[in-house]
Amino acid sequence: MDSLKATRNLKVTRNMKQLARDVKALKDKLAVCTRCGMCQANCPLFAQTRQETDVSRGKLVLIQGLIDQMFDDPKGVNLRLQRCLLCGSCAHGCPSSVNTIEIFLKARAIITQYLGMPFSKKMIFKKLLCHPETFNDMMGMVAPFQKLFFKKEQNPQGTSCARIASPLLRHRHIVPLKATPFNKTLENMDYRVQGKGVKVAFFVGCLIDKAFPNIAYSVIDVLEHFKAQVFIPSNQGCCGIPALASGDGQTFETLVKTNVSLFSKEKFDYLVTACATCSSTIIKLWPSLIKNGDKTLLGQVEDLAQKTVDISWLLEKRFDLSLGMSKEGGSKEVITYHDPCHLKKSLGVFNEPRKVILASGNELKEMKESDTCCGMGGSFNFDHYDLSSEIGLKKANNIMDTKCSIVATSCPACMMQISDMLAKQRQPIQVKHPVEIYAEALANSKALDLEHRLL
Repeated sequence: MDSLKATRNLKVTRNMKQLARDVKALKDKLAVCTRCGMCQANCPLFAQTRQETDVSRGKLVLIQGLIDQMFDDPKGVNLRLQRCLLCGSCAHGCPSSVNTIEIFLKARAIITQYLGMPFSKKMIFKKLLCHPETFNDMMGMVAPFQKLFFKKEQNPQGTSCARIASPLLRHRHIVPLKATPFNKTLENMDYRVQGKGVKVAFFVGCLIDKAFPNIAYSVIDVLEHFKAQVFIPSNQGCCGIPALASGDGQTFETLVKTNVSLFSKEKFDYLVTACATCSSTIIKLWPSLIKNGDKTLLGQVEDLAQKTVDISWLLEKRFDLSLGMSKEGGSKEVITYHDPCHLKKSLGVFNEPRKVILASGNELKEMKESDTCCGMGGSFNFDHYDLSSEIGLKKANNIMDTKCSIVATSCPACMMQISDMLAKQRQPIQVKHPVEIYAEALANSKALDLEHRLL
């Protein structure tokens, strides 16, 4: 019995030494941190909990502890690394420019290789997410059964809540999956024949495809209005961030290869997205986290990253937003705008969505702390819903203080979080994407123009 225990302990020791060697690859990046503590002032999670291990500096110390073999609890370190919104607020305000997001994601992947991944996540990532066509079919099968578990609420956010109490759903107000996802409409449409101007490839993204297809239709309507050629390959995969955030680097790389293969079939000027997280992942994480030694793949990834832009950036920089817009003064909506972390802090895009909103003829009223995190954080919202809600409620209060009728944001995940928070407060505030607002204004202008012609 003692010999078995000794053998087991020896194996654990060897494994810990191997883990330390693997994590040591991050040592140079860790050394950039001066432990100044500026991340405390910017971290939305630390503002809520005041715990050092919830701020970047504390997490970096834990990773360094694995390298130095100061402790033998990789599971505990991983739990602390997972307790992060990945909003990038710490990196955005870091005087030493520590790339915390890249460090955390790489550390999660290394520790997950050591600990293994839960069976449920293996099934979701490797059996579903890795195979876009299967994933789309599965989600299409799930959508009709939502009404059995969720009841539709009569609110401007269009949310549903659970019919029965459950530990996971609790008091959530969710944005349900649409009966017909955007990908199903591609079977009978070929956008490539439209337009003769700038050529744009459209990366749709999972949430827009399945929960917010109207955003995708708005993107198409606006691009066609400006006579753009549009390329939308079918069976697009996820950008990979859900798998990457869970430490599954293999699924992430598979999805990158899938998407690169699809989008490399045609030449285009821009790869446009309407999702801040997808934009940030393609531009920042695809080039930096792909380990494959295939130089052709790396070149294709870097080329796509350089061409990728947010839809508001494209509209404001490339087109005349006043073109086709009615000059007549109609009823103006009061709109406020929430800056997604992955758009403003990661990519520096924040003026462009505001100009798109203003070009639609509405009034823009800034909220307090428009660029603070809404608390969604992807899987963070599922694992730490109470903390996510506390952070989200602050955002909801700032939105409500503006007395707006619409809150706009450029991230579908933020839209889900804000919809949940406003629904809880029973607020009559709609949640929309800037491109939806602009597309609606264009449609109204065309209707007015037609009416005048008929008179």
